[in-house]
Amino acid sequence: MGSNEFRFFLSCDINLPVTFRVERLEGTLPSVNSPNSVIDSTTEERRPELYVECALYIDGAPFGLPTRTRLESMGPSYCWNELITLSTKYRDLTEHSQLALTVWDVSCGKDEGLVGGATILLFNSKKQLKTGKQKLRLWQGKEADGSLPTTTPGKVPRNERGELERLEKLVNKYERGQIQHVDWLDRLTFKAMERIKDRESCRNGNSYLYLVVDFCSFEHRVVFQESGANFLPPPPITSTNELVTVWDPEVGKMNPSEHKQLKLARSLTRGIIDRDLKPSSTERKSIQRILKYPPTRTLSGDEKQLLWKFRFSLMSEKRALTKFLRSVEWSDVQEAKQALELMGKWQMIDVCDALELLSPVFESEEVRAYAVSILERADDEELQCYLLQLVQALRFERSDKSRLSQFLVHRSSSNIELASFLRWYVFVEFHDPVHAKRFYSTHEMLAESMTKQLAPGLNGEDGSKLWHSLVRQTELTAQLGSITRDVGNVRGNTQKKIEKLRQLLSGLLSELTYFEEPIRSPLAPRVLITGIVPSESSIFKSALHPLRLTFRTENGGTCKIIFKKGDDIRQDQLVVQMVSLMDRLLKLENLDLHLTPYKVLATGQDEGMLEFIPSHSLALILSEHRSIISYLQKFHPDEHGPFGITATCLETFIKSCAGYSVITYILGIGDRHLDNLLLRDDGRLFHVDFGYILGRDPKPFPPPMKLCKEMVEAMGGAESQYYTRFKSYCCEAYNILRKSSNLILNLFHLMAGSNIPDIASDPEKGILKLQEKFRLDLDDEACVHFFQDLINESVSALFPQMVETIHRWAQYWR
Repeated sequence: MGSNEFRFFLSCDINLPVTFRVERLEGTLPSVNSPNSVIDSTTEERRPELYVECALYIDGAPFGLPTRTRLESMGPSYCWNELITLSTKYRDLTEHSQLALTVWDVSCGKDEGLVGGATILLFNSKKQLKTGKQKLRLWQGKEADGSLPTTTPGKVPRNERGELERLEKLVNKYERGQIQHVDWLDRLTFKAMERIKDRESCRNGNSYLYLVVDFCSFEHRVVFQESGANFLPPPPITSTNELVTVWDPEVGKMNPSEHKQLKLARSLTRGIIDRDLKPSSTERKSIQRILKYPPTRTLSGDEKQLLWKFRFSLMSEKRALTKFLRSVEWSDVQEAKQALELMGKWQMIDVCDALELLSPVFESEEVRAYAVSILERADDEELQCYLLQLVQALRFERSDKSRLSQFLVHRSSSNIELASFLRWYVFVEFHDPVHAKRFYSTHEMLAESMTKQLAPGLNGEDGSKLWHSLVRQTELTAQLGSITRDVGNVRGNTQKKIEKLRQLLSGLLSELTYFEEPIRSPLAPRVLITGIVPSESSIFKSALHPLRLTFRTENGGTCKIIFKKGDDIRQDQLVVQMVSLMDRLLKLENLDLHLTPYKVLATGQDEGMLEFIPSHSLALILSEHRSIISYLQKFHPDEHGPFGITATCLETFIKSCAGYSVITYILGIGDRHLDNLLLRDDGRLFHVDFGYILGRDPKPFPPPMKLCKEMVEAMGGAESQYYTRFKSYCCEAYNILRKSSNLILNLFHLMAGSNIPDIASDPEKGILKLQEKFRLDLDDEACVHFFQDLINESVSALFPQMVETIHRWAQYWR
């Protein structure tokens, strides 16, 4: 759209109910008890219970019945965050429609106490519907007045507006996408705004109350027009050179001539001619360029036409199927029918491309069923790599019992690992506000499938017994959650909490030390655990008090698990799954970088389990041993080896550093510091705690590569042969993973509807950031130079330089 174009909707065309969100009340309420009232020792100070009454006024008269929010008593910040939907539709509004909002306090007894009210016009002076957050000043002690003109305007008078009002107006534009988002600059700006807000509050003494309301936004501006009017009256002719705004109701609609030409070009009567068409050399180059597009790229009209024109000659090119299906006009029944016939005759595509067909872009049930038929060729090990994303893809299906859900249940019924993970993946989505029913349906299908038949792939074990063992996993996690709460309530240091944990396990909850029947470990379902060892269980020194539990296994061994309550670890689960997948892709190319993809499983919205890997943080190692080399010399000394350690240990360290450097760069892992970089005794370095991904970082100016000075020094410095080998491993791994960029992008695209914070905030932006990291515009040789430059820039930042940007990167690690 050109910069001089203005696209809009007409209010008379919007057949949707008026919707807005009542968010919160800002400011301090007047004293609850009157200063003149007598309060004896038995009188309890009452807590205000507030609700907001919302009434619509059209041309000064009430229209429809008022609507109320729920009661809110959690002061001093009263937050309803409640969506209000009125019975009136946008098309019924007039230019002078107003919303009257009155805050009431029901804690006053029989007579409800009036806190204050405010009124706001729904259309601005330009006859455009107001959108985004609106901060209304309440007229304390007055009920909202809907007459024209109102006596309770929520808009702050112009002569009283200060810096705070100006900034809030800019924030509103920012939230509507009218101001570009720059993450690091945004964080600094919002911190400065908080300081200004505190300063203004102190200056004004919190004498005012403000009600924050969020009006819904549309794709384009909404301009007022009465129903039945086809056009606005023309503006008066003037002799000046002023620009005149003309509303064109056909802006954004399809050009009928172009649409007719497209229909003729795609006419099915041309099918006989198209069968024999072969692309010219120029057209072949264009087609090859299109086939190399990442799955996130949207095809232009000309590109779609080119693929459709040569569809018959492309049937032997398996990479072309997904691009061809994107070029189909699915609203045309005959065209869609022919496309499905060609799909059945197309050369068999790879599993990676089948995942793309399960994305929200493809709505056809036949296309999605075809994708499932391709997935049926994958073995259980490969299927487990994609299981998390396949469960999320259920959101994009048209029915609860889709072909995809039936396939997942069928395969899981004969593999206990798949069954256990499928059950957990759907279980944690039971609280999804939109698709909970769908996930519950899949859960019930799995239960029914396992309990009504013997599982042939499980040594003939009884399916009902196996399902019961999976259900008992939930009972175990519920007990562990209860223990975490009890231990967290203990006052004192960590040692007292550890004593309480062991006391609980040995006393009230002694049944957890020896289970009546073995339970399958949620992290490794093929492992049977028989109880907890109290003496070997402990608690981490952390705000959430995670439990470190040692379980006995049926074969006489032990396994250690971390149980965390109070933190959403679904994002960690995704990142570790991607590390595991990338480790598999690298090993398929005979490159083992000694990664540590420890197991992570979310067992709820705010809880989960993690595999405990014996290791130490670099912060602890450097405080006790001063260098990484000194630490490794303790476990792998070799007088004749490099730096006094064995060559094998140093090689392991270098490879693991290279692997995680590449992976953290691609996934945009942020918030790296010496406490979440861990080192194992055999030299393997690995990362934990993935609260920031896809380029997000709490610190400003993060370096492109997450390398710390001590890691480079352990390789002998930036001039050593070992550092050169490190760079070689990085470049090799980067190019290997670039070959599988479509697979990784498809998996992230399937997560677009998930509740993972850094994806849910802006899925499209996150996936595009991920795509940028692969530099698909470069060939392998150019990528080697690019990545080496990237490493050199990041490492230079760790040592004294005079460049300001490099100085900022160096600050990141302090």
